[in-house]
Amino acid sequence: MKACLLIIDVQKGFDDTNFWGERNNTNAEENMLLLLGAFREVGLPIFHVQHQSENENSPLHPSKLGYQLKTGFEPKTEEPLFIKNVNSAFIGTDLKETLEKEMIKHIVVIGLTTNHCVSTTTRMAANYGYSVSLIHDATAAFSIHSYNGTVFSAQDVHESALAHLHQEFAEIISTDEALSRWGSISSYMQ
Repeated sequence: MKACLLIIDVQKGFDDTNFWGERNNTNAEENMLLLLGAFREVGLPIFHVQHQSENENSPLHPSKLGYQLKTGFEPKTEEPLFIKNVNSAFIGTDLKETLEKEMIKHIVVIGLTTNHCVSTTTRMAANYGYSVSLIHDATAAFSIHSYNGTVFSAQDVHESALAHLHQEFAEIISTDEALSRWGSISSYMQ
């Protein structure tokens, strides 16, 4: 089953904790870079996603420096970049058509943030019939204020998002599990 790595919204604007608040998994980018390197090493396809916010106050608005991908996450020439302005990487892009053309059946998802674009894209991928692995320590979330004023910590938000996806939309695995599976085997290139 041919696999690919899908890297969602690893942008400089997510470093703005004044805008976003408390974050968990502060080493998520290190794990993402390990996975990116492993997929490049074995020649598996890599797809990048960048969020283009329509909110002029957002650090992810194209007029802001935060719109840029973080250092080390720039796509290589053969790695497509999909620009989106909603939570799903499938909406307003040709991601699905590209996956079909490449005959991808399994998507390994990493990026930011767990409960927003990562979750929405994972759900849609599963609904489209793709097998999905979501790497829990290569994504992260921010604390949120609920409709009733309750504040949920970044870790609680992250764990809750993963719990909702687990088994129904994706398998939830670690970077180490993913590296042992995809880092050195060529069966996922067919």
